[in-house]
Amino acid sequence: MFQKPKGTLDILPEETALWQSMEETIRKACENAGFNEIRIPTFELAGVYKRGVGATTDIVQKEMFTLYDKGDNVEMCLRPEGTAGVVRSVVENGLFNEALPLKLYYIGPFFRYEKPQAGRSREFYQFGTELFGAQSASADASVIALAADVLEKIGIDSELNINSIGCKECRPKYRKALCDYFESRKDELCDSCKERLKTNPLRILDCKSKVCKAVAENAPKTVDFLCEDCKTHFETLKTGLNLMNIKYTVNPKIVRGLDYYVRTVFEFVSDDIGAQSTVCGGGRYDGLVSELGGPDLCGIGFGMGLTRLVLALKAKEREGKISLPKAKAPKIYIASMGERAAQFALGMTEVLRKKGIYAECDLCERSLKAQMKYADKTGAKYVLVIGDNELDEGSAELKNMADKEDRRIIKLDEISDIIERI
Repeated sequence: MFQKPKGTLDILPEETALWQSMEETIRKACENAGFNEIRIPTFELAGVYKRGVGATTDIVQKEMFTLYDKGDNVEMCLRPEGTAGVVRSVVENGLFNEALPLKLYYIGPFFRYEKPQAGRSREFYQFGTELFGAQSASADASVIALAADVLEKIGIDSELNINSIGCKECRPKYRKALCDYFESRKDELCDSCKERLKTNPLRILDCKSKVCKAVAENAPKTVDFLCEDCKTHFETLKTGLNLMNIKYTVNPKIVRGLDYYVRTVFEFVSDDIGAQSTVCGGGRYDGLVSELGGPDLCGIGFGMGLTRLVLALKAKEREGKISLPKAKAPKIYIASMGERAAQFALGMTEVLRKKGIYAECDLCERSLKAQMKYADKTGAKYVLVIGDNELDEGSAELKNMADKEDRRIIKLDEISDIIERI
């Protein structure tokens, strides 16, 4: 028997109602904030991510699924994140010539080669936003507000952590201080962080190793090395969040794991999954567009892991805190006895569906008893039983499945009008 590849997902019909409800909430929130949907390829030239995300990041070094074009032998990769691919599309299609700020969002599957565990899979679904062409801290606050709005409307309890990691002007001083600190404790670091010390010491702060976390506890803080412009930007961001009544904590340990971030970085964490976990993360990436061949256009965005949100919502339902959306039930099931009645039921079902009414009838040639069991299992609200006598008389009894006392005789040529009204 074949099984799905390790770390991938089967989203079954019993779950899709939740996914659809969550995606509808996301789309409405984005529409209200002026963001338009963009859909990018599932795979890209690997260079898009090597250059955009950073050649020394874990994503590029360890987590990308790579493949080769059979004709040109060009290295491709399944998209591991959304921002670099969206930036490539913005540059290639000249979207930077449109009215700014340019606001985009996406929903779709992404792929990283990781050890599968709760809330972390090799194929995962993500919602993300990208805002281009606005340098102000107000743009940062606006994007963060959208993330907070989506999480609240979906039903996730979360806390916002923010930080500033500076810019190309002030980061060199911080990098030197960080290198000096970690160099003095180099022997305590894991092998990966010893390499990071040579390439990108900032990422040691993001290491998951308990030992490295303990070493990083007393490391220099980014906010202590900010230039005046970065300080002003960060203080303005905090003012904006305060004005929008969005609670936050300044967390100097947040650096995010991608090389393109500058100044503002942020994360939303939640313990709805169990242990506290990041459900959304993002930040500013002012040099990424030009790095991928476009103009000097600033940007800010975030990515939100939908797979983790689903786990969190299911956990809350098990605890009795919420009730999740279920698959839609038929409004009416037309049970039939005999060939003439079955043909009538099939035709009437189609008439009702064309009017936007979810109707079902027998397709498996079941007995009437079996049809009634099936109707009950689907959660049908009403059942109409049709046989030869009903066809000859032109009327039948409509039963309310939730209230056994609610029964009425209706004319067969008035079925669609009556079902529309009730």
